[in-house]
Amino acid sequence: MRALLLSIALLTTSAPAFAQDAVVDTHVHLHKGEASLAEYRAQLKAAGQSVDAFGAMWFGGPNQALAGNPADIASRNDALIALAAKNPDMIAIATVHPYDGDAALAEVDRVAAGGVRLLKIHPHTQKFDAADPRVLTLVKHAGDRGMIVVMDNASIVPSDNEKLFNLALSAPKTKFIFGHMGGLGFRFWNILALARTAENLFADNIYFDISASVILAADSPIEEEYVWTIRNVGVDHVLIASDFPQISLPKTLEAFAKLDLTDAERAKIRSGNARKLLGL
Repeated sequence: MRALLLSIALLTTSAPAFAQDAVVDTHVHLHKGEASLAEYRAQLKAAGQSVDAFGAMWFGGPNQALAGNPADIASRNDALIALAAKNPDMIAIATVHPYDGDAALAEVDRVAAGGVRLLKIHPHTQKFDAADPRVLTLVKHAGDRGMIVVMDNASIVPSDNEKLFNLALSAPKTKFIFGHMGGLGFRFWNILALARTAENLFADNIYFDISASVILAADSPIEEEYVWTIRNVGVDHVLIASDFPQISLPKTLEAFAKLDLTDAERAKIRSGNARKLLGL
């Protein structure tokens, strides 16, 4: 009996640790397709780190998905989707360009019908204005198709936070993941604590990944404010992410571990929130 009780106790105490170890990385760039994927896995292996799942996109950096060539974008989406089919832990993130109009909407229909749940668009890299009406049309359409829209939010374009906030307010049926949580402009997002108090204003449809910004915040004079912001936007709406290859997941997790968060908060941000949002 004592041995049985000891076994139960060990299992009970190990459960939180297992939850702490789980990781879903929601922001990976595979600029060179399968070669980049091999590099990502090698980097994790060298650090003794594993991932339960990771969201990957093909564009960004040297691969710009610019307007005017929707056929090329569709072809590259197909290559990424095929790679994900061979890697069960990989979640394909497709893209389109908002200024491609009907062609972009048709591509959203096509990839959504094929089971793709995430759509990434990037105002800086793709050279579009987040306040353009064509962007609102696109994100509403993606939301109607059950897709989550991922957008860069590093505050490297004018009025980045303000434009994304108003975009999310105007598309309440679409869920968004804003990458980098505003970069060094993260303080803006504390407005969500007030937005939730305004009747019929905010649909609580904004999530954040903390790639890059967490590295700047950890062990810095702004760390307490950064953690305060995580709690104000809602711990349930925050996701861990690396932004590979620019930043590694091990380096991101090392910085994340320095933040003054509870074990329960850490577990949600590392994997629990992504699992719930993406239905993993």
